[in-house]
Amino acid sequence: MRFKGLDLNLLLLLSVLLEERNVSRTAERLNLSQPAASAALARLREFFGDPLMTVVGKRMIPTALAEDLRPLVRQLLHDAELLVGTSSGFDPASSQRRFRIGASDYIVAVLVSPLLREIEQIAPRLAIEVFPTGREVFAMLERGELDLVIGPEPYLSPLAPSELLFEEEHVAVGWSGNSRMQEPLDEQTFFDLGHLAVRIGFGRDMSFAESQMLPWRDRRRVEATASNFSSVPWMIVETQRIAVLQRRFALASSRYLPLTIQPLPIAMPALVEKIQYHGTRKTDAGLKWLISTLHKISDSTAF
Repeated sequence: MRFKGLDLNLLLLLSVLLEERNVSRTAERLNLSQPAASAALARLREFFGDPLMTVVGKRMIPTALAEDLRPLVRQLLHDAELLVGTSSGFDPASSQRRFRIGASDYIVAVLVSPLLREIEQIAPRLAIEVFPTGREVFAMLERGELDLVIGPEPYLSPLAPSELLFEEEHVAVGWSGNSRMQEPLDEQTFFDLGHLAVRIGFGRDMSFAESQMLPWRDRRRVEATASNFSSVPWMIVETQRIAVLQRRFALASSRYLPLTIQPLPIAMPALVEKIQYHGTRKTDAGLKWLISTLHKISDSTAF
């Protein structure tokens, strides 16, 4: 479709190109050949009278005009996606939509991985992109760059609607060869053992469990830290250290590693995981389908 001489299909390519800064990766994401993507970029340059992307060394850098266009293109594509989701039904079997989800590696392990197995059967043309959680993720949600975010209730944005996904308890996890993990831990043993803590990303942000452990920080001996949840099970194997992890994640990890799981000897409130999405997306049929599917998977994995 053309609008005032511009083929609007080219704006999607421009948006992806500004993300990837690489013609080959842009072509791959859009299922185009590289010559077709290069030709589309040439048409965009001709229309705007600007190179849009310049090559510096081995990298493509957006021009000043391209940076000015970025939020406008993003908003236009977001509004178009909202229009499509509002005005029509959603057929997962034929849809080629790309859903963008903000989630921790813990959620990827216990929810997104089963989701991918599910949609391979019922929605084979759908695509899923996962973005790490952190301080930027809610700004991305507000700008329409993400379809939804899955995260703990205390860390969600107060500016967007949310709904409960599931509640989760935490457990103590250790190597199966750790003799002190063969029976439920009492409080003294729990604090006698060295702990492996999780401080997320470069910002060393406190996980939910770490924030709940603060009242015991004087008794707790943290001997190592990890920057994500996924590495924790590997880091405690063949050591006498323990970690406090989400029950679903601990059980999933124990399928592949020699781990022992015991209940916590201290009181910790449930981790409340919620789905959050942009306020304008309430009527998006595709998003409703995705959220419903996530609920179904969450219920089926509540072992």
